[in-house]
Amino acid sequence: MNIKRSFPVFCILAAVIVFSGCGHKPAHYDVRQDLSVYFNNADEVIQTIREAFRARSAGITITYRSHGDNMSDISALTDELVTYAMSETDDPHEGDYLYQQYGGYTVRYSYDMDADGYSYTIEIVPEYYTTEEQECRVDEITADIISSIISDDMTDAGKAEAVYNYICDNVKYDLVHKNNPYYHLRSTAYGALVNGCATCQGCSVLMYRLFREAGLDSRIITGNAVRESGTEYHAWNIVRIGDKYYNADVTWDLQTDSDSRSVFLRGEEGFSEKHIRDEKYSTSDFYEKYPMSETDFPT
Repeated sequence: MNIKRSFPVFCILAAVIVFSGCGHKPAHYDVRQDLSVYFNNADEVIQTIREAFRARSAGITITYRSHGDNMSDISALTDELVTYAMSETDDPHEGDYLYQQYGGYTVRYSYDMDADGYSYTIEIVPEYYTTEEQECRVDEITADIISSIISDDMTDAGKAEAVYNYICDNVKYDLVHKNNPYYHLRSTAYGALVNGCATCQGCSVLMYRLFREAGLDSRIITGNAVRESGTEYHAWNIVRIGDKYYNADVTWDLQTDSDSRSVFLRGEEGFSEKHIRDEKYSTSDFYEKYPMSETDFPT
């Protein structure tokens, strides 16, 4: 039986400023100099978009008034707002966890014009890989896992190892759906936890979530993996231990019969030769924010 579900629609009233090339930038929003418009309550708008993504809202509507014609810049402005909404926070449900579990969005916009200016409506329609109910199930399972494998007296390295071992012992690489672009659960923490299998994206999302729940800073890195069989698109994690970040590629360990955990807390030396990051994860700014250890974590 198919059940149709309704989702909440988030409506945001945005206060607008027409950009004139000078003026004070909002404290937490880096204004694009090349756009004709930005919102002076952009932080509030961004937070509401983030909450809507978390709630798996079917649509996010932004309305605002302006004295000028902004139609040519609305698409770029929307991209900016969504990018900020997907940025890292201290919440395990947000950041990469949101970004890696949705398939983009479509945007529709329109306006009405009167004697006082323009009334704009922007509608963001996201594509989600999971439902709100599935995420509630992930929350329940994740809480149970963390309470059973993590204790306050553990070191950060011990916590990272406990998370890594849990995934290695309880998740399988999804060979059945790996080439099926329509089966999105393969790329989710839900698929890994409930179905017990996922591809590299789903495994990385789960590990990010568990690392974060354990109090460890982590990111999901995407790029190309170089193997004897060829090059393939891939995802793995970095996790902070002390003042450096280390690579952790649980998918590669899942695809071997060995229990050696050979791709856990690896430094850049050796690892980066077979893991080529996407450009946005290999900039000097990114490395400055997430300094990598050159050597493996000592065992």
